Amino acid sequence: MDSWVLPRLLLAASCLMVSGLPTPEHFVKDVDGGIDQDIFDINEALGLDLFEGDIRLDGVQDRNSIIGENYRWPHTIPYVLEDSLEMNAKGVILNAFERYRLKTCIDFKPWTGEANFISVFKGSGCWSSIGNKRVGNQSLSIGENCDRIATIQHEFLHALGFWHEQSRSDRDDYVNIIWDRIQSGKENNFNIYDDQVSDTLNVPYDYTSVMHYSKTAFRNGTEPTIVTRIPDFMDVIGQRMDFSDSDLLKLNRLYNCSSSLSFMDSCNFELENVCGMIQGSGDSADWQRLSQVPSGPESDHSNMGQCAGAGFFMHFNSSAVSTGAMAVLESRTLYPKRGFQCLQFYLYNSGSGSDQLNIYIREYSAGSENGTVTLVEEIKDIPTGSWQLYHVPLKVANKFRVLFGGVRGAGASLGGLSIDDINLSETRCPHHIWRIRNFTQLMGSLDGALYSPPFYSPKGYAFQISLTLSNPTNAGIYFHLISGANDDQLEWPCPWQQATMTLLDQNPDIRQRMSNQRSVTTDPLLTDDDGSYFWDRPSKVGQEALFPNGTQFRRGKGRGTSAFITHERLKSRDFIKGDDVYILLTVEDISHLNTTAPQPVPTNGTPTTSTSTAGTPTTSTSTAGTPGLCVNFACENDGVCTVWNGKAECRCPSGDDWWYMGARCEKRGSTRDTIVITASSTAAVFAVMLVVTLLSVYCTRRRYRQKTGPSTAEVPVENEHVF
Repeated sequence: MDSWVLPRLLLAASCLMVSGLPTPEHFVKDVDGGIDQDIFDINEALGLDLFEGDIRLDGVQDRNSIIGENYRWPHTIPYVLEDSLEMNAKGVILNAFERYRLKTCIDFKPWTGEANFISVFKGSGCWSSIGNKRVGNQSLSIGENCDRIATIQHEFLHALGFWHEQSRSDRDDYVNIIWDRIQSGKENNFNIYDDQVSDTLNVPYDYTSVMHYSKTAFRNGTEPTIVTRIPDFMDVIGQRMDFSDSDLLKLNRLYNCSSSLSFMDSCNFELENVCGMIQGSGDSADWQRLSQVPSGPESDHSNMGQCAGAGFFMHFNSSAVSTGAMAVLESRTLYPKRGFQCLQFYLYNSGSGSDQLNIYIREYSAGSENGTVTLVEEIKDIPTGSWQLYHVPLKVANKFRVLFGGVRGAGASLGGLSIDDINLSETRCPHHIWRIRNFTQLMGSLDGALYSPPFYSPKGYAFQISLTLSNPTNAGIYFHLISGANDDQLEWPCPWQQATMTLLDQNPDIRQRMSNQRSVTTDPLLTDDDGSYFWDRPSKVGQEALFPNGTQFRRGKGRGTSAFITHERLKSRDFIKGDDVYILLTVEDISHLNTTAPQPVPTNGTPTTSTSTAGTPTTSTSTAGTPGLCVNFACENDGVCTVWNGKAECRCPSGDDWWYMGARCEKRGSTRDTIVITASSTAAVFAVMLVVTLLSVYCTRRRYRQKTGPSTAEVPVENEHVF
């Protein structure tokens, strides 16, 4: 059941809901005991004795092995998700792969018999080997409490060939190691290695690296073991949110990435060429590149007025045109590879409340030289007086442009519409956006919880998110099922719906964001302390609650963590911008990951074994995330069938300058083809024009001679060829 055809009972209530109203009781359970355990804390508690805390070394491997080309993986890495993995971990791993695709040229595909592949299983703790060991089945463990997206990114960076940041040869220039605070016998975890052993790839030391130890790593008491020489970075090292810019720079250098796979475009309008955008033809007005508008906005969204002489956006002045007039801004030509995209941008309305923004697609095909324009979405009832975040999902398979059409509505207007910080990527849009305004006033002032408006998942489940801010050091986040209009038609206890809650880093460029994310999955067999099913129907197991308009409903217990993010990190980067915080919400059905896929036959006869917790090889079945829906759904040209929202679809292969596209990856595109086609078309047009010109000259000359007759001989020689 799709969310846009659901009854509007809760949506009507949400319109009256004041987000932020605390309630006296907050029924929640932590997935991690409310403790922000780092990778090394988890492994230490399990008694694991791994190199540098989470690296598995074989006797034949030494530290300089990764410098060689032989230890790199291909750009597309085969993987297997073993049945031993928790369901939540499987979903988070697939989300981590999407971050790699968005920011690097590294891709992942379900194993189909390749000689070497990564087998991800639930072992004891979180650990990986370094680089491609070329042993066939290479194990990577995502154990209990390791199912955080940045933890998975960290372990896969090890597998791709990276060591910890603080083991660099220049480490002591940037941090001090307090040796007497380190646990006895763990001192070797703080060794440094020269550039003959570990390559820095000519990238400066990175305090913000997802590969850096935290300040408390392997401590024997309460004092830090690592002290940064720049004090401001003490609470920065050890972040487990996302890749840092330097992490990406090193990875892209090691694997010679010139572009990322699913990123398409980003524009904050700082450059005068406005990112190659053009004004539409046939419209009534133009968009203008401005830094402020008297009626608002006073500054752009990228810099929020903090940088003198910088900060631009595009503005449609609706006050200068009549009702119904339109201004169209077109993006540069874009070339899709995956067939689905997400358009994200910020919009400011200082005009009439009835002004609107239309999003169009101009899609080009063989029979449409000028492209076919299709309306994708009409954005109406735009709030006035502040920047607002929007997402628009697209489904485009051919080359295209995105068109922003500002439309003058009825009523008085003193300003117009402004857009800024546009990002386009071949990723899935979040299902919902929770905007929390005046956020700094809420921090530390609430005794209870901050509840989101009610939302519906694509399957029809009603839910809320709660945020706790009363703790002096950490903010917590929880996912609750609530009673909804579709409960009689839904399956209970709720099976395998994964809720992903993302605190958005509002950096203008989607590739440079370090958003903080946690996921929770509804296990239908999970029981509460009283023996009831945790994710059963809220009317059965939930607590009575009221919306601000007095509407009564029931809210189930929340599941999440009270250690979602520290207040210090929350105040860093661009989590809070213009005193706004955005939490992106996606609830998707991952029940297909609960099935076992048939084992492919290895190309070199490598047995399909995985490593058990004790390190003993054991035979295992596995799933690559492709259930029976893919059996009769053939992808061409080595495309990989995946399942999304219960439907089979193809993920098409691509390289640095080539790609396959189409529903079955049946179409091939490349930079060379584009150049050849362009050159051939130009040559053909030139040849036709030349022939037409020569024929015209010949016919004209012939007609003249017939008309003038014998007198033509009297024409002087110097004028003979005038005609």
